[in-house]
Amino acid sequence: MNILVLCDDQWHPADVVKGGLEPLRAGGFNFHYILETDAEWQDSLERLLTEYDLLILAKSNRVSAVKEQPWLTAQTGGLLQRYVSAGGGLLVLHSGTVGYRDIEDVRGLVGGVFHHHPEQCPVTVEPVQETEITRGVQAFTLQDEHYFMDMTDQSDVNIFMVTRSEHGEQPGGWTRTEGEGRVCVLTPGHNLAVWLHPGYQQLLRQALTWTASAPIGE
Repeated sequence: MNILVLCDDQWHPADVVKGGLEPLRAGGFNFHYILETDAEWQDSLERLLTEYDLLILAKSNRVSAVKEQPWLTAQTGGLLQRYVSAGGGLLVLHSGTVGYRDIEDVRGLVGGVFHHHPEQCPVTVEPVQETEITRGVQAFTLQDEHYFMDMTDQSDVNIFMVTRSEHGEQPGGWTRTEGEGRVCVLTPGHNLAVWLHPGYQQLLRQALTWTASAPIGE
């Protein structure tokens, strides 16, 4: 499976994303990382997306770690929506929910966006449904940023996992479909230790497989 990964911003270095995804290569997942999503690169985005089975969005809405201007605007936000509607898969991880609040196409596509987080604290990741993504995963607790989410209309969102801390409970993982494609969101993962936890590795592996599969025939 060939997967395009958009990552790296000033708060979320690419090394964390790479460190968390690279162990999955043994399962047949081939990752291609894009760290700087500037205007020149965006011109080829629509064509580039056709070359991959799945897109991972694991960066906030910034061009790169050193360029703070937004990379995705309302004018280009429809690209992702069209890609998924046509049968593409979108896996949104942690920081991929940050900075897209005002881009209607992306917010609707993802199903929810980052609102805020308190200081890092022990966060429990707990599946609340037995799904293809959570199969075999037990609750675990690690130090992390506890993302509080601003959800859109939840009538077409399936929340399969929650996150809990001293600050409360939040949606931690959900899925939705868009046209012929699938979207999955996992909100934990500021620290590499979270990505490398066996439970989270299993969530990632199963989320990749589910998201890349067309929903036809379900």
